Amino acid sequence: MKVLLINGSPHENGNTFLALSEVAQALNREDIQTDIISIGKQPAQGCIACGWCGRTGRCTYSDELYFRLWRSIKDGIDGLVIGSPVFYGGPNGALCALLDRLFYSMRHTLAYKPGASIVVCRREGASSAFDRLNKYFTMNNMPLVPSQNWNTVYGTSAGQAALDEEGMQTMRTLGQNMAWMLRRLSVEELGHPAAERPIWTDFIR
Repeated sequence: MKVLLINGSPHENGNTFLALSEVAQALNREDIQTDIISIGKQPAQGCIACGWCGRTGRCTYSDELYFRLWRSIKDGIDGLVIGSPVFYGGPNGALCALLDRLFYSMRHTLAYKPGASIVVCRREGASSAFDRLNKYFTMNNMPLVPSQNWNTVYGTSAGQAALDEEGMQTMRTLGQNMAWMLRRLSVEELGHPAAERPIWTDFIR
C-alpha cells in the first residue's frame, strides 16, 4: 500500500513538511509506503473551467508539477494526505489552484480512497483552512481519516512545529488511523457502492 502526501508550503523543509513527515513515519511503521511531494515556490495555474479534463481525464495545462502529481496518482496510491500552512486565514492559494485542477480531472481515480488534511499555523485560521481542504475529500466520495483532534500543528519559524507535542502526536495518530482504515477499506476486496447517474440541478431557469 502507498500513501501520497502533498506538501502545500512554498518552504520545502518547513513546518508543514515536519508535520507531514510525522504522519509518513507513522505510516511507514505500519509497512505502508509514502511519498512526499512539495509544490515549492513555482507558480500554479488555476482551473479555467474549459471542460477539457472531462473529456480526457487530464488538465489542459500540462505543467510539470501538475503532471508529477497526476502521474503519481495514476501509478497507484491507496490514500492521500494534503498539508498546508495557513496564509491569510486559509490554505496556500497556489495549493488550492493546483488541487482544483487535480481533483476535477481525477475525481474517478481518487474516489473512495481515504484522505486527510493537515494545517500548520502561527495562531489563527487553522479551522477555516482545515475546512477548506477537507471539502476536496467530502465532495469526491473519499472517506475522511480522523485523529485525536483537528489535524493542526502550531509553529512559526522553521522547526518550531516539532515543539508542539500535542500537534505532533495528532499527526502520529492520523498516520496510525489511516493505516487502520486502508487495511479495512480496501477497494479491491470490498468494492464500492454503485453510483447513481449524476443529477445536476441549476437554480436559475
